[in-house]
Amino acid sequence: CQELGLRVGWFERSLPLPAAFDPGWALLVLDDVDHFDPASQQSAFAMLVEAQTHGVPWAAAGDRPPVDLPLRDDLRTRIGWGHVFALTPLDEAGTRAVLRREADRRGILLTDDVMNYLMTRYARDLGSLMGLLDRLDEFALSQSRFVTVPLLRQMLTDAAVESRP
Repeated sequence: CQELGLRVGWFERSLPLPAAFDPGWALLVLDDVDHFDPASQQSAFAMLVEAQTHGVPWAAAGDRPPVDLPLRDDLRTRIGWGHVFALTPLDEAGTRAVLRREADRRGILLTDDVMNYLMTRYARDLGSLMGLLDRLDEFALSQSRFVTVPLLRQMLTDAAVESRP
């Protein structure tokens, strides 16, 4: 949204909700609602009412379906009004497919050897793997080399040396 110049009001348990709704938001997101304390729940309900009043779309995320969230009844039912989706982590085949698709989009040939090396030695969550792919892409460009297992090892060795005190 930021690339399009749109502002998003994104709030989670570690970020306090603001005192007032900003009608300039293109989207309101309430994350980790299952961890909102009573004051945050009150603010979140007021934000959702204001978002609906101003026609601003909103989304809320928690660790369980809205009906099971440990929230005030009015907030829980408000969150449950719209579409409810259950997201599950990708399995290994799905993770490989996403990595391969992103590599292809960038013009990187991600061989089975490189993919196997990544999938057997690093965190398998997609966020970590995409971050590693970002670094690998930049490193390969800076070295003017194709992505290979030796290049990946070199990048990680160089990063380890740079992070030492």
